[in-house]
Amino acid sequence: MIYRKLGRSDLSVAPLALGGNVFGWTADETTSHRLFDACVDAGINLIDTADVYSRWVPGHQGGESEAVIGSWLQQSGKRNKVLIASKVGHEMGPGKRGLSRAYILEAVEASLRRLRTDHIDLYQAHADDPGTPLEETLGAFDELIKAGKVRCIGASNYSAERLAQALEVSRRNGFARYESLQPWYNLYDRANYEGALAQLCEREELGVISYFSLASGFLTGKYRSEADLKGRPRAMAVQAMMNPRGMRILAALDTVAAKVGATPAQVALGWLVCHGVTAPIASATTLPQLEELIGSTSLRLDAGSVQLLDEASVGGEPRRPVGG
Repeated sequence: MIYRKLGRSDLSVAPLALGGNVFGWTADETTSHRLFDACVDAGINLIDTADVYSRWVPGHQGGESEAVIGSWLQQSGKRNKVLIASKVGHEMGPGKRGLSRAYILEAVEASLRRLRTDHIDLYQAHADDPGTPLEETLGAFDELIKAGKVRCIGASNYSAERLAQALEVSRRNGFARYESLQPWYNLYDRANYEGALAQLCEREELGVISYFSLASGFLTGKYRSEADLKGRPRAMAVQAMMNPRGMRILAALDTVAAKVGATPAQVALGWLVCHGVTAPIASATTLPQLEELIGSTSLRLDAGSVQLLDEASVGGEPRRPVGG
């Protein structure tokens, strides 16, 4: 496994991160624990979650994913084998949202309790909060780092303009800076990230951990007709991609997968790494799914394959960032 630095931080990550939105939702606690153990055994060391996972499920309050991770950390004794990334900012209840100093300091304590740990390795702003000065937000994050409760910080769903402003605020005030960006980026959804955001991340040496890396499962190739969507929790998201461009992308993935002896999902993740992503985030609910994802870490795509995928996926309109 080749590990890569996350920005300018002292964190080194495998070229794949395990997405935590499924834990306590479509993956129960026992299954989730098995997945974590398998990740450690394979050398995958970054688990990404958020306090809000999985509040969208009827009967859930948020914090379910963190709690499942926390129970595993306590039972397994493997805290030193993994890096835990979580997020703050999405609504957790009346008055519980945003990036004010008071709320960040409150939310981090709740996350630490659920995770059953004394620190979060990567704490991320889940979305920009234009109602709170960047100085206040970054000052609060800086406090947490100095207190040893957070090792480094990152941003998710920021525009290039606001991310650049945040980096400047940190420089000007001597605060810890965002070391990573978590954008919505995959072979289907390119327009939200490529261009100004990608250029800023490269220029500022930020780590990039993309979410929806497999486009809600569309890029695995398992959804090719309306019949494939029946009973699927993400059917609505996938259905929007079943258009001529989406089918063209799947055909290119099939071609490259056959050429390199991989699966479409592995190729889609490999394409992201070729485009500057430090560690694509992908979710699994079974061990065979996880094994397939881990296979992407040893995949090396040649220039011709990357070009074919680039050309097949050209175009596409920016979509409004969600989740992450």
